This record gives sequence, C-alpha cells and structure tokens, in this order.
Amino acid sequence: MRFPRSCGTLVHPTSFPGKYGIGDFGYEAREFINFLEQTQQTIWQVLPLTPTGYGNSPYASYSAFAGNAYLISPDILVEKGLLTKSEAEKAKLPSRLEVQYEEAFQQKDILFGYACDRFYENLDSVEEKKFKAFKKENKHWLEDYTLFMACGKHHGMQPWNTWEKEIAQRKPEALKKYRKKYSADIKLHNWLQYEFYNQWMALKQYANTKNIRVVGDIPIFVDHNSSDVWANPEYFAVDELGNRTLVAGVPPDYFSETGQLWGNPQYNWKVLEKDNFSWWVKRFKHMFTQCDAIRVDHFRGFDAYWEVKADEKTAINGRWVDGPGEKLFDTILKECGELPIIAEDLGFVTEGVEKLRDKYAFPGMKIIQFAFDSDSTNSFLPHNYPQNSVAYSGTHDNDTSIGWYNQAPEKEKHHARVYTKSDGNQINWEFIRLGMLSVSDQAIFPLQDFMNLGGEHRMNFPGTSSGNWLWRYTSEMLHQVDTHRINELINLSNRKNNA
Repeated sequence: MRFPRSCGTLVHPTSFPGKYGIGDFGYEAREFINFLEQTQQTIWQVLPLTPTGYGNSPYASYSAFAGNAYLISPDILVEKGLLTKSEAEKAKLPSRLEVQYEEAFQQKDILFGYACDRFYENLDSVEEKKFKAFKKENKHWLEDYTLFMACGKHHGMQPWNTWEKEIAQRKPEALKKYRKKYSADIKLHNWLQYEFYNQWMALKQYANTKNIRVVGDIPIFVDHNSSDVWANPEYFAVDELGNRTLVAGVPPDYFSETGQLWGNPQYNWKVLEKDNFSWWVKRFKHMFTQCDAIRVDHFRGFDAYWEVKADEKTAINGRWVDGPGEKLFDTILKECGELPIIAEDLGFVTEGVEKLRDKYAFPGMKIIQFAFDSDSTNSFLPHNYPQNSVAYSGTHDNDTSIGWYNQAPEKEKHHARVYTKSDGNQINWEFIRLGMLSVSDQAIFPLQDFMNLGGEHRMNFPGTSSGNWLWRYTSEMLHQVDTHRINELINLSNRKNNA
C-alpha cells in the first residue's frame, strides 16, 4: 500500500525518561506523543516490543509474539489499584542517560509480584471475561510462552535444549507435569502479557487519536532460546536434541569485515510452506493488531538468505540460499489483506530483492548517512529517491548524524558539506532537511538527531554483543528540542498532519 506524505520519529520505549530505570508505557510515553502532535508529525517508529533475551537486544527475544513486560508502567498499576504509591516509591531508581536493566528488572519483578496477586484476588466478572478472551485469542502462542518462561526461570534462562530431556523434547507427560509444578509462575506470565497488551493498546490508541501511526518492527529471525523454536522445532534448522545446525547472518559488509554471525536458527521453509506458512501468518496478524504498519527487518532474507553452519566462528564461510519469496507474501496478503509494510532493504540488494519489494509496492529505506561515499549516482542521495520510499537520516543501527560526521573520512564530510551547501556544523539538521524535502512519501528521523546529540548517544553497534540498547533521554532534553524548526520544515515540505 502507498503511505501518505508524512514525517515521524524513531525512538524505542526503553529510551523514555522515568523513575524506574527503564522507559515504559506511562506518563513520559504520552509526553513524547504530545511532542509528535505539537510538531505535526504522524509517525512513531519503535523497535520490536518483544521480551529481550541475551544482551537486552529487542532482536534477540524469548518470543516472536509476547510483549516485553518490563515496559509495563508501575504508575499505571498504581492508578489501577494494583500497587500502592509507597510500593512504587520504593522501586524508584536514580535518573540516568542509560537504561539500568538489572536494577530495573529486580525492582519491577518485586512490583509485578504484588500487582499480580492483587489482580487475581480482586478479579471481578467483567475483568475475568476480558482476561479469558485474551487468553483464548492468544492461546496459539501464550500457553507455550508462559510454560517456557516458567521453565526457563528455574533453569537460569539457559538454552532450552540444556533442560531435562523430557521437557526439552516436550513429552506430553512432562508438559502436564511442569504446568502443574510451575503453575504460580505461569499465572504471573499470563497476567503480565494481559497487562502489557492493555497498557500498549491504550498507548497506541492515544497516539491514533492524534492521527499518529505506530510503525512496529518484525525481525525476520527468532532467537534459538525462544518459546517459538522450543514449541515448533520442525520449523527450524535444529537437530533432534534441539541443537542448531544452520544459522543466520550476513556476509562482510559496510558494518563488519567478517560479516555478522547472528546465530539465529534458519527456517525450514519447505516445512513451513507445507503448513501454508501458518506460523508466519499468525505472526503478521498478531503484529497488525498491535501496530498500524510494520518495518520488516532484513527483507532481503525473504528473497535469499545467508546460511552458515552452526559451528562457524564468523559469517565469512556461508552461502546464499533462495528464500520463500512471493509464495510467503502472497499467502500473507491473502490472509491479512492490505499490507502496510516498510521493507528494510539495506545491505547487498539484488534485482530479486527489488522485484519482490516492488511487486507488493513495499517502500524501501533510504539512509542519508550512506549517501556520500561515492558519486552522484549513489542511490542514497536524495535526488535519486523514488517516491515510494522512506527517508532516514540514520536508524538505530547507525551512529547519530553528528556522530557519523565526526567519524567520517574527510572525503565524505566534504561531499556532505558541498551537497548540503553548509559548513557541517549542524549536519543533523542538514540531513533532516534533506529527508523532509525529498520526494519520499515518508521521512523518519531518530530522536537523537532532533536533539542535536553526538555519537555517545548511539543506540546500537551492529556486530557487537554488549553495551547496546542503553540510550535514554531526560524530559528536559525533549522540551529543549527546536519544535519551531521542525514545524517549519514540515510545513515547507508538505508533511504536516492533515487530519
């Protein structure tokens, strides 16, 4: 589908300010949405909202369907009467410009225990009916996920293929036994998912009433240590013991000389196809209930993917294998109807990738930071953009624009200065202006670029496993953004909220 000419901001909820060590769905999230409204922006793009596993990466999740419970706001739980003010007060952490994952998890786990007990104790008939409906609608993933998390907790969240054989291989008697054994943990996770859903949908509704669309993110691969692989091993490249045999990554590229070895198990696409891609259809349907549009991560992997043997140390020794392509998207289109999808088509893009993207009129991504390392034919230079595309100054995988400029080779800096007809001292605003004035239907910018922030505020360094996903801002930083300048550019470029 074609998107209206519009503009928006990329920021993940963990980056919001707040009192509990990690951003959440509370008051500060609404303050951010108010900022979008004040600046006539109509897009809010987030990273995956699923539970984070190793390294706190939103792209390494315990589930492709569940929500990250640590985004639940304690303040909203207080409003609902599930926590007391004094309980929430005790969980407060000092405000910092980094997420305090461990401390936040510890404090929120205590609060969630209190709130969960009160939820079940005071469950009236109306709420119980809603809760039952939620569990029924999400049964296809929720029952496996809650048991997986309960078992995981009692195994120190070690990979599921290291658990006792009976439960690792999901023997029917074992499933029954462990559901009974860990019933209290399962009750907690059922409530957490219900509360996540209610808080997120209320926040999304708040955005939608202001004509702001939420763009979610669907990673192509899932983590090996996830309920998805544990519950559906036939869909993934794992052996009878659950060990990975073939894993995902990308060959050497702009980001890494040895490529990126992600380690996610590859899909058994033939098995998925025989099942009419039912798991993928459910995944997309689920995402479309939670978001207004979806950025499909690593879109090129649906045309062809880089396959590496699981025992390799880097991604260098791999091979390209044909992906499901049109068969998958024809099925999803038939089952889901219109597909408001943004294709993350970065990296090594072939004719096949472009053909697949264009068949469904999915807009691709244009990153301005990639524009200055060659000549005037560079596809990332704004004068070469097609209208059906999304212009970005950078993404969560890039440095901030100021950080990029400070680190770039002098030749690229010079090219950027000449192209923007500037001295480079406000390169973030120059890139925002380029994206705004481009013909791209959508222009989306990381919040860091609106805030004039340097490389120390970067969100992620691809190919590294620590020190990522930490960035947070303060309320003062948001209030200091030049909203007049944003409004001026949006009016100038005809991207304003026309609702």
